[in-house]
Amino acid sequence: MEPLEMMVDDAENQCPNLSGSEGACPGNMEGDAWQMVQKKGNQFVVNDQPFYVNGFNTYWLMVFAADESTRGKVSEVFQQASAVGLTVCRTWAFNDGQWRALQKSPSVYDEDVFKALDFVVSEAKKYKIRLILSLTNNWEAYGGKTQYVKWGKAAGLNLTSDDEFFSHPTLKSYYKAHVKTVLNRVNTFTNITYKEDPSIFAWELMNEPRCTLDPSGDTLQAWIEEMAVYVKSIDPKHLVEIGLEGFYGLSTPNRVQYNPNTYAQQVGTDFIRNHLILGIDFASVHIYPDSWIAKSISDVHLQFTKSWMESHIEDAEKYLGMPVLFAEFGVSANDPGYNSSYRDTLFSMVYKTLLNSTKKGGGGGGSLLWQLFPEGTDYMDDGYAVVLSKSPSTSNIISLHSTRLAIFNSVCSWKCHWGCKKKHVLDTFMYHDDL
Repeated sequence: MEPLEMMVDDAENQCPNLSGSEGACPGNMEGDAWQMVQKKGNQFVVNDQPFYVNGFNTYWLMVFAADESTRGKVSEVFQQASAVGLTVCRTWAFNDGQWRALQKSPSVYDEDVFKALDFVVSEAKKYKIRLILSLTNNWEAYGGKTQYVKWGKAAGLNLTSDDEFFSHPTLKSYYKAHVKTVLNRVNTFTNITYKEDPSIFAWELMNEPRCTLDPSGDTLQAWIEEMAVYVKSIDPKHLVEIGLEGFYGLSTPNRVQYNPNTYAQQVGTDFIRNHLILGIDFASVHIYPDSWIAKSISDVHLQFTKSWMESHIEDAEKYLGMPVLFAEFGVSANDPGYNSSYRDTLFSMVYKTLLNSTKKGGGGGGSLLWQLFPEGTDYMDDGYAVVLSKSPSTSNIISLHSTRLAIFNSVCSWKCHWGCKKKHVLDTFMYHDDL
């Protein structure tokens, strides 16, 4: 047996519930109550225990659940994710005016698709996975702001830019109506209202919002301020995040050096300023050097990833006082120079950078890989899909990181330090450099 595997065994013998997201020593916590995730300083917590996250994205779960022939794939994703210890999934709670739309037109919903979202939420709980639900898209996929503008034009509004989504009162009212409908939805499988459901980790205002129409950032800032307060007015219990990519803006000229390119500070977003808004509980950052710097794989991508993460973790701790979640990271198999060992190196670097924060109880709250697919869904692959059964080395890296976080999150490591005699095992295991 490898030394690391022995440590895992040793750890799990000492604390048998480690594989769960809320591992606990027997007698230290009553039952395995499914409780709401909260924020305490720069950490996520569940039951007052730290909850560092190893998670994933699978954006299409609702649409797959809407069709009997593909619904099983939703359960497969959760089952496979759970097997490698992933505890949070980010997915879309929107499909605006498209094929198999959830929202067919403003405030008009397809009940069958809504029931599919109900299924996703109820199924996630079965596998002890919590969901980050995103409420619309900056991009055209699944409708997003483009579709809202189309609806506005159809209603006779004089609109010239998709970015008027962020400023036009009618379009803002359409978005708010969608938010209200989703948050107040009563799940047809569990009878639990979404806004009361601990299976939901957080609400995300929008996937990757940008407002290039106003590079000053004022328009997007005002929209986030309005919508964060609106979400909290309906649902004060859940965490809320924006969905940003993490670009530094005009408020922090000393940080723009960390941006991947100069265009990044012209898209109307401002990482620090946006995240100081009332009602925003944690920061989100995406990591795509292959989109932002150059398609061709190189060490520059790895160097960027490390400095991008470290600067945002520092911001979260020093300026924001909140956790930061690296809510999308990955690499496309279509990139020139790609191979699976590069992907393993990238994943290891992301995880190691986070562990450096975790071991200090820091603000690096976790990461969500983009994206986890079950077998037989290749036709949906954008190049970034990770199919665990076909990628044993990547699967092992993910699983090891999950176990490390589960140990750290557990009552054993937090409160009783393995009864002292096991502390050296924890230290060796958590901070052992060799994956």
